[in-house]
Amino acid sequence: MIPTATYRIQFRNGMTFDRAASLVPYLKRLGISHLYASPVFTATTGSTHGYDVTDANEIDPAIDGRAGFDRMVATLKAEGLGLILDIVPNHMAASLENPWWRDVVEHGENSGYARHFDIDWSRRLTLPFLGDTFEKVLEADEISVKPHPRTGKPALAYYETFYPLNPETYVGSESEVLQLTDRAAIAELHDRQSYRLTSWRDAPRDLSYRRFFEITGLAGIRVEDDVVFDDTHRLILDLVRAGVVDGLRVDHVDGLVDPKAYLERLRQEAGPDCYITVEKILGEGEDVSPDWPISGTTGYEFIATLSDALVDGEKLSQLDAAYAAVIGTVPDMEKELRAAKLLMADNNFAGELATLVKLAESIHEELPDTTSLSPETIKAGLRELLVTFPVYRTYGTQAGMPPEGRQMLEKVIAHIKRSPSPADLTALPFLTSILNGDVPTALSDKASTFRTRFQQLTGPLMAKSVEDTLFFRHHALIALNEVGAEPLSRDFSLDRFHAQMIERQKLQPDAISSTSTHDTKRGEDARARLHALSEAPQVWADAVERWRRTNSAAVKQLDDGPAPEPAVEWMLYQALAGVWPSDLSPGDAEGLALLEERFQAFAEKAIREAKLRTNWADGNADYEAAVHDYIHTMLSHDNQDFLGDFTATLRPFTRAGSVNSITQTLIKLTAPGVPDIYQGSETSDLSLVDPDNRREPDFEALAGQFSAGGKLNSIDEDEWLSGRLKQQVIGAISKLRRDLPNLFREGKYLPLETNGVRAKNIVAFARHDDRNAVLVLAPRLVLEALHDLDSSRSSHWAETRVALPPSLGGRRYRDIFTGRSFDFGDDASVNWAFADHPFAVLTAE
Repeated sequence: MIPTATYRIQFRNGMTFDRAASLVPYLKRLGISHLYASPVFTATTGSTHGYDVTDANEIDPAIDGRAGFDRMVATLKAEGLGLILDIVPNHMAASLENPWWRDVVEHGENSGYARHFDIDWSRRLTLPFLGDTFEKVLEADEISVKPHPRTGKPALAYYETFYPLNPETYVGSESEVLQLTDRAAIAELHDRQSYRLTSWRDAPRDLSYRRFFEITGLAGIRVEDDVVFDDTHRLILDLVRAGVVDGLRVDHVDGLVDPKAYLERLRQEAGPDCYITVEKILGEGEDVSPDWPISGTTGYEFIATLSDALVDGEKLSQLDAAYAAVIGTVPDMEKELRAAKLLMADNNFAGELATLVKLAESIHEELPDTTSLSPETIKAGLRELLVTFPVYRTYGTQAGMPPEGRQMLEKVIAHIKRSPSPADLTALPFLTSILNGDVPTALSDKASTFRTRFQQLTGPLMAKSVEDTLFFRHHALIALNEVGAEPLSRDFSLDRFHAQMIERQKLQPDAISSTSTHDTKRGEDARARLHALSEAPQVWADAVERWRRTNSAAVKQLDDGPAPEPAVEWMLYQALAGVWPSDLSPGDAEGLALLEERFQAFAEKAIREAKLRTNWADGNADYEAAVHDYIHTMLSHDNQDFLGDFTATLRPFTRAGSVNSITQTLIKLTAPGVPDIYQGSETSDLSLVDPDNRREPDFEALAGQFSAGGKLNSIDEDEWLSGRLKQQVIGAISKLRRDLPNLFREGKYLPLETNGVRAKNIVAFARHDDRNAVLVLAPRLVLEALHDLDSSRSSHWAETRVALPPSLGGRRYRDIFTGRSFDFGDDASVNWAFADHPFAVLTAE
């Protein structure tokens, strides 16, 4: 069953199954068809997200366990709602709480789970969880031999962590081993283990297992092995087969050895009716492979496409120019992207790159009659391939590289050769032959391993370079720095938006349409508000100049420059504009303090992710303190000159943003795809990057204020700004989706031409099939066009009309929000359609 609308709930942090069950009546009234749950399987103690699974075959007792899960499911079924589970096939927690991992640590390659994890068993298992090297930790007496508190067996104790000893590695009784106190004896005992305790700082360069991105606490799982697949999916599939679970969201599918093969196996086991989507970042012009047996992606590309409808593409260059003037240079995004990728390749993923170099060397040594290639030359070629790759990965298999993968490599090689990089490119033909599988049969296994490792690296390197580095460095319009967005500059236009929606209907009509997720950089309404900055770039630039002068005394001069620097100041003011609560007044000291607490955490993460003057591994305390103090000055109750100017300047952007929010919502619920409502985003979602966006909303208040079928109030400005109007719009359209599921799943998407005075301020389209039709008319770029939110009673929309083709014209339409009927000929008057509200969803009668 394809959902008509999903509602994402983040379990943990206080959200349990019983609490979720209490929300089901509200979700049903809101028009939701499926609850979309974050991972619910047992995770590490205190996990805030559930992606660090320790037991894939147990429902986490921390959130009410199996009994609570069953109670929630019963409640969902009683109300006719389905359930979608987020599953994590790529990795598990590299934690001693994970019984499989603990067994591997204790027994090494002889463990029954040694092949469950993606471990290089040509050397000892590295455990990079010490604060310093083993030698220094031992010298400081931080390592000792103690009985394990649970088993009583000898273990290497490091503070509260106990690493089990393999009984085969010591002579004598357990009590004798526990008497060891001499450092040399402890070191020898450590050397006999199948693991090696190392510093956390060594992980980027020396790791013997595949990790999730650069998180050493998450170890890769080999689900390509049938035994491992069975062991990690036993409970998941039992729940699907029993009809308990209706859909699966596959986390980080690109991390798997062979995503297509995995999805085919999952589809075979889950059956044809299970709704399956994948978390997949699509590059510019990239589509999901049509032979993957899924319904589509989880919708990051949908967020990027919405920008075309809400950003003023004609004025965006002015905002870029203003930003360049502030920072003193014109950003070269291609150059900055390359720099970010090189940083990742040479530092954060240095170990993965070194492994690929060694693999390539071993293959080269066995090739007959080949020219000499040094390790340095091979590394130089690999670096260029990695930093030039424009998408997350190719999908080569044991059999070699498919045609589309070969074409991608050809494009990459051509781009490298055109670039002015001084790198030695001698090894490129050899590396390309390995990736394509054009090697002697005897070397095909090694080439396959190389190809797999390469494909499993390009994705994490892209993600960390773009989403978690470049997007925290470039700040012209931070609303565009979103997961799934294109890192290089592009044009924004309504025509492009419509073209993308037409393609979405053809290729992914059942994919999830997201606007907020647990991974987005900011909440959907913060993004919608910031989009409005593109409509008045000079107003924004002048304001930033004033605010920088007002707060200039808070800038500290450090040895490496001013702190914060102009680029970060610009970013802080934009981020603050996005998160500022619409009901927060400059005189509210308590409200300012609460906002500052959240904003300080965001800023710390932002400057560390940028990796320019501080980072997570080697923090710059003086710089971070300076940024912290600057923010404290900004948001101090005593800084009324700034706060008053800021809120006054922000007011029109806040209003325009609330209109953008409604338009964004209308599009999400009526355009191709399955709309997802992230918890709490049915009203105003002005959250910052995680963990801020994972805070639990006030569900009781949300449920209490919503009235199914209630009359929309677009006259009261607070209804817009608070998000209550948005919530009512969602309820009305979700009901329409339930009533006309085939129309919204299979109906054509038809852009509608708009003419007249305010033609550029309208996005209009239809969804129609042989029986039904829906017209959607929504405002855009309203900052200058409209002076207030109750615009439907003004003359602004006069002489603006939407052309209707013969298949849609000459019919009577009913406004789903008011019940008012309209008779349209070959066009629709926007002024009429907006008679009650400055937006319309009209169904053909």
